[in-house]
Amino acid sequence: MPSGSEVRAEFTDPAENLAFDEALLREGPTGPVVWLWRNPVCVVVGRGQRIAREVRVDECARDGVPVLRRASGGGTVFHDPGNLNVTLVLPGPAPRPLEMLGLVMSAAVEKLGLPARIGDRGIFVGDAKLCGFAVFRTKDVLLAHSTLLVDTDAARVGAYLTGPPPDPKPLDSHRSKVASLADHGVRLPLTEVEDTVRAAAAGLLGPLPPREPTPGELQRQQSLLWSRYEFPDWHAEGRQRS
Repeated sequence: MPSGSEVRAEFTDPAENLAFDEALLREGPTGPVVWLWRNPVCVVVGRGQRIAREVRVDECARDGVPVLRRASGGGTVFHDPGNLNVTLVLPGPAPRPLEMLGLVMSAAVEKLGLPARIGDRGIFVGDAKLCGFAVFRTKDVLLAHSTLLVDTDAARVGAYLTGPPPDPKPLDSHRSKVASLADHGVRLPLTEVEDTVRAAAAGLLGPLPPREPTPGELQRQQSLLWSRYEFPDWHAEGRQRS
């Protein structure tokens, strides 16, 4: 496998983060790419999900919590600075698209001293979900990303996401009990958690030297902001600007 890298990039706007996340896929890297990032408080729904089924819209509006849509599938996620996002981009076909992400994140959780169990689209410690997974791929490149609850308050998650619907549909989120590292007694600085994830990824993928975003990735980010992530209809209905 060609050598990989870790992108070091920070954006303060959730739309910019989501656009850059997809840009890493669209630029078609030849080796593995890892990106660690965080969002301010917001709710992010999966590509084909209906907001009304996933989000407590009135509560989000009352508290000024934006609701956005990402390009990958999977369930709705509450983001805040205590929730670390881990993006993994891999070139080539992936018959088991979540396999490497699951290995990386379970290795990181075990390095943090917790017994990791890979479950349905995520990592569990006991009966509580610690990491959620989602994927998106083109013909030649896979994007798999995970959340890692560092110290997010589980009560805040429930305040903005709906409960299980009485009429489940295929694209609905699968609601699970959640608990953060802090809830499990692991209280570490975020930088130490990030370094643990980096070490787990490098142990499985080889050296991942840090680098700045390429001009192509930043140009692609701007294009995706225009067509999707700064277009209200994308977030509301999944319809992009033509």
